[in-house]
Amino acid sequence: MGRILAIDYGQKRTGLAVTDPLRITANPLLTILTNQLENWLQDYFAHNQVDEVVIGHPIQLNGQESSSMQYIRPFVQRFRKIFPSMPLYEYDERFTSTIAHQAMIMGGMKKKQRQDKAVVDKLAACIILEDYLQSR
Repeated sequence: MGRILAIDYGQKRTGLAVTDPLRITANPLLTILTNQLENWLQDYFAHNQVDEVVIGHPIQLNGQESSSMQYIRPFVQRFRKIFPSMPLYEYDERFTSTIAHQAMIMGGMKKKQRQDKAVVDKLAACIILEDYLQSR
């Protein structure tokens, strides 16, 4: 059984999280510059068994897609061309950044550490993945 990889796609940085091989836990992996993401994914898939990918789908409180879908949608199309056999699921990512900030506060992180957007991005990817696992 392969892992599930989660992507919190951003214009500048992208947060990544991955399950353990048994798909029991979600773990923050890293934050990468978005312009390096496709090459990183090719390398990661070549060296790790990943069975599916989940990408955050930003939806506003009113149920409408967020304006950030304008740059996520082209990535999703490229992903499906580059990795045609890899299942890619879009999953509601409402409040993931807020939940990530709250988790950092509850975990005792200092204010300076909480301001590191790279940490927030990979934690947000982890929250997307945890929610996705629970929904299955």
